[in-house]
Amino acid sequence: MADERVMELLREAKRLAQEYRALTGKPLGITGEVAEYEAARLLDIELTPARHAGYDAVRTADNRSYQIKGRCILPGSKPGQRLGAIDITKEFDAVLLVLLDENFNARAIYEADRADVIAALTKPGSRSRNERNAMGVSLFKRIGRKVWDREGGPHGSNQTDAIHKSRINDSHPAE
Repeated sequence: MADERVMELLREAKRLAQEYRALTGKPLGITGEVAEYEAARLLDIELTPARHAGYDAVRTADNRSYQIKGRCILPGSKPGQRLGAIDITKEFDAVLLVLLDENFNARAIYEADRADVIAALTKPGSRSRNERNAMGVSLFKRIGRKVWDREGGPHGSNQTDAIHKSRINDSHPAE
């Protein structure tokens, strides 16, 4: 019952955020919350209580912990969009990036392991990455693997793991 009410509230929040953006040209600031609930719903992970240090969700099957980042990609938006800061001083196993469309519906979800995230953020060459622990969406997609998309749902682990392993061995160009 509580989950149904939360989803009802999120539908209303999405509608209000779209209207607000249409009227003002500015975002309302619900992307993070929507991304967390979309990841939980689509990947069957459990959200932690608010303000939990280090991670936002846990997959109960193996106790894998996730920081969740969201980005709303509007039609015609400029390339080079960035994620919010990733706190690498806290404990987590991986980061999920939930890409949302202009209606705040999930388009795709990518997962990057902690070691790959830390390596990308600490690689010399980008002040934004090195000082603010923020990286571009394109870099995250290169170091991560797609685990869900709107067209195909969950992605099989054999294909995505093989792609991911080959990407780990490649050098990641600076953004």
